[in-house]
Amino acid sequence: MTRASCLLFAALLLCLLPACAQHPRRETLTSAEIELVRESAVYPVERVKLYTKFIEARVARIKDLTGRPRSDQRAQKLDDALQDLTSLMDELGSNLDVYSDRKSDITKALKPLSEAVPRWRAVVRALPGEAAFDISRKESLESADDLADQATRLLQEQTEYFANHKDEKGQEREDPSHYQPKP
Repeated sequence: MTRASCLLFAALLLCLLPACAQHPRRETLTSAEIELVRESAVYPVERVKLYTKFIEARVARIKDLTGRPRSDQRAQKLDDALQDLTSLMDELGSNLDVYSDRKSDITKALKPLSEAVPRWRAVVRALPGEAAFDISRKESLESADDLADQATRLLQEQTEYFANHKDEKGQEREDPSHYQPKP
């Protein structure tokens, strides 16, 4: 019985080992930023502008870290900042998909976004190659490329759509799930 218990305990430890090896991922957004995103839930243009602002802040952080002397701590901070940047760009891309499907008029937010993404890409590309954050750098560049393509395509689609549907221009088309049913 003791031998079976030991084997069972060893098997349990082996199962838990991969979970212990992963370090917990911190939140990409601060609690204040999360609250701003929640408040902008029914205002697509504002939400896109917020994400653009948050991404700008992460890019500024990366630029700041780039100028510091090389160290393990700097490399870890750059890796974290790049992962945050990638997450935010991916989340913004998901929001753009939703707004595109709803035919929300977000052209006012897409123009500044289309201009900003090349700047973000340039900052990430300018990073000196270091093994500690090369994977995160590559993922950030891929997300930036995807977001640039998406923003350009969506701006063109929306410009054409709203040229043909002038009565719908300027509508944000809130998500009906945000509303409480009337009693």
